[in-house]
Amino acid sequence: MQVLQGDAARAALTRTFSEMPVPPSVLARIEQTFGEPLTPEEVVSRILSDVRARGDEALRDWTERLDGHRPEALEVSGAELEAAHIDPELHEAVRLAIRRVRAFYAEQPAHGFLQEGPDGTLGQLVRPLSRVGVYVPGGLAPLISTLIHTAVPAQVAGVPEMVVATPPGKGGSVHPAILVAARELGLTRVFRVGGAQAIGALAYGTASVPAVDKIAGPGNLFVVLAKRQVFGAVGIESLPGPTETLVVADDSADPRFVAADLLAQAEHLGAEPVLVSTSRELLVEVQTQLAAQLEALPEPNRSWARDSVLERLKVVLAADLEEALELSNLYAPEHLCLLTRDPASLLGRVRRAGGVFVGEASMEALGDYVAGPSHVMPTGGTARFLSPVNVRDFQTIISVVGLNEEALRRIGPPAARLARAEGLEAHARAIESRLTPAVPDAHPEATLEAMGEGRAEG
Repeated sequence: MQVLQGDAARAALTRTFSEMPVPPSVLARIEQTFGEPLTPEEVVSRILSDVRARGDEALRDWTERLDGHRPEALEVSGAELEAAHIDPELHEAVRLAIRRVRAFYAEQPAHGFLQEGPDGTLGQLVRPLSRVGVYVPGGLAPLISTLIHTAVPAQVAGVPEMVVATPPGKGGSVHPAILVAARELGLTRVFRVGGAQAIGALAYGTASVPAVDKIAGPGNLFVVLAKRQVFGAVGIESLPGPTETLVVADDSADPRFVAADLLAQAEHLGAEPVLVSTSRELLVEVQTQLAAQLEALPEPNRSWARDSVLERLKVVLAADLEEALELSNLYAPEHLCLLTRDPASLLGRVRRAGGVFVGEASMEALGDYVAGPSHVMPTGGTARFLSPVNVRDFQTIISVVGLNEEALRRIGPPAARLARAEGLEAHARAIESRLTPAVPDAHPEATLEAMGEGRAEG
């Protein structure tokens, strides 16, 4: 295990923009599916263009081609939604997660204001988006928590309509746990379509799938590329990539917990675990724990986590906790876990992170499910400028300007001067027209029609 220090650590934790890595197996599958060596961007572009042109039939064709099932009914029926059943204890866990996430976001300030003063009224109107699309990845297991952690903030924001898109499983059905969670959330529109074709349907709309104002939720490489390509036609909340966790630990940390927290994220495909510690002895003990805990994991989780640890684990020895937090802020992790003697005292030094998990009882894995905040967080260093999914992601803000005559006469002339400095004479005259008495029209015979004719003659 290579231990990084000083400048080498800073270099290793400095992010530079790069495209998401494309495994050779993905490129091979693309060539097998399409009969030619296309890039993922080209694949996504073809799918989106086809969905935009052919709508539902394109969704059926691409779902059959990529997921192995042709859904005649793209939307899950009300009867199927109502009939979905899961283990009662799992059902109660779903309800608990919904309650806690809703209670957390109910505390977020999400209202506008109208400020009455001597100059008149200034303020903001806050309005929910009309319709939001929630993408829930498929794969080997149902990501129940993703649906909850994306839909609940939108509901708290006041979004009146939400549609869910998720890939069909074997036989073309949607996993009952996803349907139960949708039912508990009061969501009645679920579509059995995934991948880039689902993003295209939500962005452009088809006969069956309504176009939305914004798409939220994580996905694989093709989903992320599709979200990037449809941005502008529709809003997106982020471009989430592979997950990452940075653990800051001192000599008081239990190496079992440090290793467990690193592995909890390492079992995601493509994950990047990072450990920054002030104790060389702890680094050695964590290495031993990682090997033991990896061996105890069942397959395929063991292989996934081993790949992340062997290929992407970064281990740093910091001079002190001040340097540890400096390195963390440089890296801007999706998840920052503080396993130190007094973790709360470090919060004031945290500048860049998607979420901070304070102390041994607040492991990130708990945050993925029932702690309260959404687990949809910025990755790839984008915590420098992005936030976790929250209520504001599903609202628009409208500025309100209602100034009175007194304010106009005081601030109008400076505004007109600024307009002329920018070469915008019509702006300046629009302001001054309210400040000066009306004068007789210098060109009473002029009309728009005459001006148009003159331009044509010229």
